Amino acid sequence: MTSIAPPAPAKGRSRPGGSPWSWAWVALSSLAITGYFVGQYAQGTLDSLAHEHVGLAADYASRALPIRAAFYAHIVFAGLSLALGPWQFSKRLRNRSPRVHRAIGQAYLVSVAIGSVSGFVMSMFSSVGLLGFFGFGSLSVLWGWTAWRGYKAIRERDIRSHQAWMLRNFALTYAAVTLRSWFGVLILAQVPFTHGADPFDAILTQAYAPLPFLCWLPNIVMAEFMIRRRGLPALHITTPPSTRHREPSAQAAANGG
Repeated sequence: MTSIAPPAPAKGRSRPGGSPWSWAWVALSSLAITGYFVGQYAQGTLDSLAHEHVGLAADYASRALPIRAAFYAHIVFAGLSLALGPWQFSKRLRNRSPRVHRAIGQAYLVSVAIGSVSGFVMSMFSSVGLLGFFGFGSLSVLWGWTAWRGYKAIRERDIRSHQAWMLRNFALTYAAVTLRSWFGVLILAQVPFTHGADPFDAILTQAYAPLPFLCWLPNIVMAEFMIRRRGLPALHITTPPSTRHREPSAQAAANGG
């Protein structure tokens, strides 16, 4: 059973907001991928982009209108959430302009809500079949769920839980960046083992296959590590209460008492 543990005492003098250099890297990489992600699909119709083999256009160009609408919704709102997300973790913005922080947060949550639903629809038509459905589908569900938990926590004025849930949520948002990073790494990893006659499409297919899970699982593990390090409420696997209550009775029965 998963439960939320109370915040652990902070160790050392680690910054609650993390290093400014790490934040700058996350912000710049998020903006770069947003520009690339949205820009490549703004250059023409889905049919023309599919003909030019741009991104995932070929996988969705021939789909029904609602599926294509979900595709475009995901491009726009997932891109918007990636661009807005880093600013939620700017301590300077949060302290100096709380209204701006709140407005960005509201726009971010709306973008995640639309992006997660449209992403789940897209996962049903993934080019890697069931692996894509379960991998990207799980990502979409967790993306929406963690956003809801973050919203619920701030409505209850539980600031520290809100911070923890939004850190988990942005780790999933950042999968758009890590997906492309892992894709490049996995392509390069095959180069020493390929021959001149090997088709490049096969290399791309093999590199893409593990990405439905690889793009987000390490992110969420790292997010949980950061949450614990900052003393925020962390997730723990605990024994269900009913099991704990039965243990003394079972021991007493075994002792004949």
